[in-house]
Amino acid sequence: MKIGCIGTGAMGGAIMRAVCKKYDVKEIKVTDKNAEMGKAFAAETGATFVEANTDVLDCDYIFLAVKPQFLGDVFAEIAGSIPSSAVIISMAAGVKIEKLTNWAPKARFIRMMPNVCAQIGEAMTAVTYGENIKPDEAKTAIEILSTAGKVEVVPEKLMDCVTAVSGSGPAFVFMFIEALADAAVRCGMPRSQAYTYAAQTVYGSAGMVLESGKHPAALKDMVCSPAGTTIEGVAALEKNNFRNAVIEAVTAACDRSIALGK
Repeated sequence: MKIGCIGTGAMGGAIMRAVCKKYDVKEIKVTDKNAEMGKAFAAETGATFVEANTDVLDCDYIFLAVKPQFLGDVFAEIAGSIPSSAVIISMAAGVKIEKLTNWAPKARFIRMMPNVCAQIGEAMTAVTYGENIKPDEAKTAIEILSTAGKVEVVPEKLMDCVTAVSGSGPAFVFMFIEALADAAVRCGMPRSQAYTYAAQTVYGSAGMVLESGKHPAALKDMVCSPAGTTIEGVAALEKNNFRNAVIEAVTAACDRSIALGK
């Protein structure tokens, strides 16, 4: 099986690094309009760098790690040369399969939305695809993506929501970790130690949600002792519209994803 990727930036690079750790790098090709970035990726992973986008079209599974605004230019170059046997996997935010097919009518697409946590093999990735993707092809694509973390199939109507929650979500979590650390420093903790405490707290809390199966509110209640320190902090967050701020952030990201697809 041959795997190719057009684009080796933050997201494409993260996915392909995970893929290169599991699959034969001799069968993996990458290209990038920034040739130096692409060559550096190839040197790091052992994958083969090729100069032109069309040079990856002999692969069985081809990732499009291209920003939405550049997809038209890429398809202008490759659309007429995509073989019917290839499965094209697009990670462009907001761009629906229908629009991808308008650019390349003979191509067959899987649409995906990963997140940057693929860099450590902990991505949350959603995939969706049409009827022209065979079940075994979908299964193989999911297996490839599973090298970078958890994968779930969703209906395409949820992809903008996925983009906002798991695609953009890490940035919101990083901001929360930074804020926790700033608060720790304010209370007297050294900066380097503050980041460790904040990050491990978020990591462990997420693990409890996933492993326990309990509602986050129930886990929150476990920590809130009567007249204790935690409930005071919770009250302060509520006073400052913490949950509403998160909801508004995700909604804004979702709206932007919808706009990018138009």
